[in-house]
Amino acid sequence: MCLNNIFRMFFLILVLFLPFIGNAEVKLPRLISNGMVLQRDMPLKIWGWANANEKVVVKFCGKTFETVANTNGEWLAKLPATKAGGPYEMEVNSIKISNILMGDVWLCSGQSNMEYPMNRLTDKYAREIENCTNANIRQFKVPTKFDFTRPLNDYSSGTWEDANPRNILNFSAVAYFFANELYLKYKVPVGIINATLGGSPAEAWVSADGLKEFPQYLAEAKKYADNEFVEKLRKDEQKASANWYASLNNSDKGLQQNWKNPVLDDSGWPTLSVPGFWADQGVKPVNGAVWFRRKIEVPASLTGKSARLLMGRIVDADSVFINGKFVGTTGYQYPQRSYPVPAGVLQEGQNTIVVRLISNSGLGGFVHGKPYKLFAGNDTIKLSGKWHYQIGCVMEPTPGQTFIQWKPVGLFNGMMAPSLNYAIKGAAWYQGESNTSRFQEYQKLLTCLITDWRTKRGQGNFPFIIVQLPNFLEAKPEPGESDWAEIRLAQLKAAQTVSKVALTVNIDLGEWNDIHPQNKKDVGKRMALAAEHLAFNERIVASGPVFQSAKMVKNQVELSFSSCGSGLATRDGKELNGFAIAGADQKYVWAKAEIKGNKILVWSEDVPTPAFVRYAWADNPAGANLINKEGLPASPFSTK
Repeated sequence: MCLNNIFRMFFLILVLFLPFIGNAEVKLPRLISNGMVLQRDMPLKIWGWANANEKVVVKFCGKTFETVANTNGEWLAKLPATKAGGPYEMEVNSIKISNILMGDVWLCSGQSNMEYPMNRLTDKYAREIENCTNANIRQFKVPTKFDFTRPLNDYSSGTWEDANPRNILNFSAVAYFFANELYLKYKVPVGIINATLGGSPAEAWVSADGLKEFPQYLAEAKKYADNEFVEKLRKDEQKASANWYASLNNSDKGLQQNWKNPVLDDSGWPTLSVPGFWADQGVKPVNGAVWFRRKIEVPASLTGKSARLLMGRIVDADSVFINGKFVGTTGYQYPQRSYPVPAGVLQEGQNTIVVRLISNSGLGGFVHGKPYKLFAGNDTIKLSGKWHYQIGCVMEPTPGQTFIQWKPVGLFNGMMAPSLNYAIKGAAWYQGESNTSRFQEYQKLLTCLITDWRTKRGQGNFPFIIVQLPNFLEAKPEPGESDWAEIRLAQLKAAQTVSKVALTVNIDLGEWNDIHPQNKKDVGKRMALAAEHLAFNERIVASGPVFQSAKMVKNQVELSFSSCGSGLATRDGKELNGFAIAGADQKYVWAKAEIKGNKILVWSEDVPTPAFVRYAWADNPAGANLINKEGLPASPFSTK
């Protein structure tokens, strides 16, 4: 081939591929992708990256918008407000984005109770999952990522998924029920940005700018900005943990002697009651592996069927076998155990269930008040009662963990910052459990978080919903101090002092024996009520009674409330409960209380000169029953 022909061919190839080369560097963030929900009725930002000085053309809803990438390759196009609707398509140079809805976008954030996915609630919400086919409700699950050196500009993964029986299993349960209520009310698409991480404290979700009033947190964040230090710490902790479990498995007689064997003779083993903790039954604390075995009689009606095994909650980790076959495992104490038993595992007659329990802190066992049973259809075999047990091995406590991902600033940089350009209707925040030991600072910290998010997003005072912590732990017979009550009060005060913030009260929706109560549906409904009032200006009763003021009336205290709705009432129709009163010495005793219109009189014969009143002031204020006639509970409070 002559040289001229070679040049002509090269030129032709260059011309054919020039459009692709010119657009090769155009890139969009993960949030700007197929299936996204964009905020209706609000100017929007579409952004990304390209070659320096490259022209970027955005086409949407019949209009064209042009911009140019700066010298760093960053570009941003501003789109006008668009009404609810869709599905639409968008083009960004040669990139096509399909199935776009215009609706309301809610940022749902916090720790594990906001994160808690529907796949852990398949028994409780089986019907809701089965019937969930709503492509107008969508979630973007933000991947777990922390960074202490800088705010990240994009997520490493993530897609928009609509609500169907498969996808909903990965949805935040609270956020889904919240979104579903709003959709049923307004028939407008709802998008959820699920930015959550179990165990995370509030300071992890605030930027360095937002933490200026907390120098101790900024100093801690600076310490973890040393990547070499973090990487070494992470590897050291992983190695220590791996060594602990390797030693556990090498030392466990139950593994060596195959204690899961269904024909093993365990008649000589001692017994313990399930549910129950061994420390409460005369057994000294044990770190390591403890094996539990129980024989059950299975009727013919259960054989050949798939079944489900419920093992309550176990402290700390477990692996479960039926007739020697593995049926499930959980690596930490909080999830409720619900294991599918495949057809063919159960046999008519005697069957053996074996639980290998790993205790990390010595006080292991089976949590009271949870279901322990094997069932299929209408056939149920209860599993509570005496189980044979044997200690497989005894270990030192598990090595401590730093939980680097929870350190200040890290989650803001890694999980919040990449979404700052994405317009939202509002935010919902369910967090506080990890800050209860530092309740003194929580009101200020939560206020800083709200202000920080609003400042960084540049959307003004967008609606912000605080989910108040529910009741938890055992109810106390006498009034006393409570870190959880203090956190609830801090949440209430933050809602009262920061504009466009609402609080939902949930002290009747928790479980004394589970930090992750299963009733996520009613929590979501109360969030939706708050949103209807706060974000959509509905004239509805969206809150239970809120304490306003107190004054002395002889030897009684008269309390005034807002958000009384149709009037004050009690949840159970009985006398008011949950009030405590004290004199100047602040020694609280239970008090009598009576509703007088929209006021409440509180007194006690033991406190002739009252000075302070508390309501629902406990980790678990189980008997507190003040509501309005719309059925919404009053927030815990203290007049001090």
